[in-house]
Amino acid sequence: MEYFDKIAGRYDEWYRTKTGRYVDRTEKWLIFSMMETRGGKALDLGCGTGNYTLELKKRGFDVIGLDASEGMLRIARSKGLNCIMGDAYSLPFPDESFDLVLSVTMFEFIHEPERVLAEIHRVLRPGGEVIIGTMNGRSLWFLLKRLKSIFTETAYRYARFYTPGELEGLLRKAGFIGVESAGIIFFPSFWPFIGLAEKVDKKCYKKCKSLGAFVAVKGRKGAEAISPPR
Repeated sequence: MEYFDKIAGRYDEWYRTKTGRYVDRTEKWLIFSMMETRGGKALDLGCGTGNYTLELKKRGFDVIGLDASEGMLRIARSKGLNCIMGDAYSLPFPDESFDLVLSVTMFEFIHEPERVLAEIHRVLRPGGEVIIGTMNGRSLWFLLKRLKSIFTETAYRYARFYTPGELEGLLRKAGFIGVESAGIIFFPSFWPFIGLAEKVDKKCYKKCKSLGAFVAVKGRKGAEAISPPR
């Protein structure tokens, strides 16, 4: 967490760069095109500086963000967001508290995803939706980022990457139904033709999902769900 506290300001500023704006716009397009839940109570798990917390709030959700980095939370709260410090392995919420749990670029940095998914399953209401977005370590973009992290300390040095199939398997094992995935962003960060990139993104996000730099998976808690053993 010390590393994330240290980079919080730089992390938030990145979203205002040309690359950051493209990545953010494209990833949000994928997340919200997959999302079926249109309102209610939402948890932004691993909210960071509140990027998705703010977007959920704009879309009418009653949303709370949770993160383990005080540095990240300080920036999120400065945006007028309801965000708290907490542990993804032991969520400080009662059973069946949320209609939606969204977690974007957090699962790369946890060691026991099964425990976190069990907690997500517990706090979702029957019929509630989970969407998880992560970086795909098999893409060209993040291969280059990972190589850079060997020489310069970046968040990717500490990350664990998943494929769409691995994410789907984790959700099914945790008891979720209707599981499906997609992937997006097929060109590396130095690609100069953003307009072309976005056209390819929106055409290939299902058929070529395993090549995307960003992958997302969604599932739903069954209406008569019995939580899996933890």
